[in-house]
Amino acid sequence: MIALLQRVSQAAVVVDGQTLGAIGPGLMVLVCAERHDGVAQADALLKKLLAYRVFSDEAGKMNRSVVDVQGGLLLIPQFTLAADTNSGTRPSFTPAAAPELGRQLFEHFVAQARGQHGREKVGTGRFGADMKVSLTNDGPVTFWLQVKPPALVS
Repeated sequence: MIALLQRVSQAAVVVDGQTLGAIGPGLMVLVCAERHDGVAQADALLKKLLAYRVFSDEAGKMNRSVVDVQGGLLLIPQFTLAADTNSGTRPSFTPAAAPELGRQLFEHFVAQARGQHGREKVGTGRFGADMKVSLTNDGPVTFWLQVKPPALVS
């Protein structure tokens, strides 16, 4: 599983003119399932995401997590993060999970995030939809997190 997280002062996602999710200060996170991922990878990625220290403490050091600052989470499904861009000029999406698995893992990730961080603090996009995402990156601060199945770790 892959998460591309951005620390934001605000973020929102709109589908068909309707705002599905919006947050103030927190993390906007693009979430992608790869084809060999399962619930264990989703859970491990969420644990890492919620504990990842990207918010400043009193000394200005990144020592606080989204949980510590009680920030918002805007979770956006984004299968293109799994693209293989190693050859040619067109990405291959074979590393991405099949759509049904991707949907199941994203929905699991969202449900777990809401259970662990608070339903009111977690907004989402819609799997498979044409989404318009807007954000104000705070910093800018952007990190790539990835959890692979044990057999694929090298």
